[in-house]
Amino acid sequence: MTTLAFIGGGNMARALISGLIARGHRPALRVAEPMESTRYSLAAEFGVSVHRDSHEAARDADIIVLAVKPQVMATVCRDLADQVAARNPLLISIAAGIRLQNFRSWFKPGARIVRCMPNTPALVGAGVTGLFADARVDASARSRAEAIMAAAGATVWIDDEALMDAVTAVSGSGPAYFFLLMESLIAAAERQGLTPAAARTLVLNTALGAARMAIADGSDDPAILRQRVTSPGGTTQAALERLEAGGFRDLVDVAVVRATERGRELSNQFGA
Repeated sequence: MTTLAFIGGGNMARALISGLIARGHRPALRVAEPMESTRYSLAAEFGVSVHRDSHEAARDADIIVLAVKPQVMATVCRDLADQVAARNPLLISIAAGIRLQNFRSWFKPGARIVRCMPNTPALVGAGVTGLFADARVDASARSRAEAIMAAAGATVWIDDEALMDAVTAVSGSGPAYFFLLMESLIAAAERQGLTPAAARTLVLNTALGAARMAIADGSDDPAILRQRVTSPGGTTQAALERLEAGGFRDLVDVAVVRATERGRELSNQFGA
């Protein structure tokens, strides 16, 4: 039976643990978490083995999920370096911005590391994760890493680690873009006279329905779905023409470019 250790018991670790258990995956689960209240909550809700000390959680683990904040990752990794060198477990990082080069400097040669970028909808089982690994991680290990991250949503493998900053900009930050659009639509609906409750229900369920349609009809580009909704000379066309005239597409593009650049800047703080 695979022993899976989470170093860090925050929201993303909780989402993955919940998803794994819900999917029927019941490996031996351990969690290292310094906060006593969080340890108690995880043990009570999921029945997992909880530890204050990361060494205890990582002992004899086949897979270690590094789920701590980027600011403390170096300390955690250096502390676990001897254990990792002795057993060579598969390491999965879900910390934003920390590159494989950083992990190579903290662990001894030969460490197998998968870098992952999940997003916050993972908390409700609807996330998406970009994954990257180098040649040290074989197909079997990649499959195991993907199965773990799939417990919280969809997964996408990225061939070039440099593109992980774009993943962060598009999907990591992406929920906030959609939330801003929802905010704006709700406010616009209220200005047209709808009640706040009605505006919220209409906007949120429209967003949900559009996403479900795009996923269900995965063979079609969203542009085709947009065209199907847009009747010539109708209300949708009038609204879309105004968005296009306002530079909507260009604004989205420059926003993603800036988020990608900021991701690189933040990554550089870790010495890569």
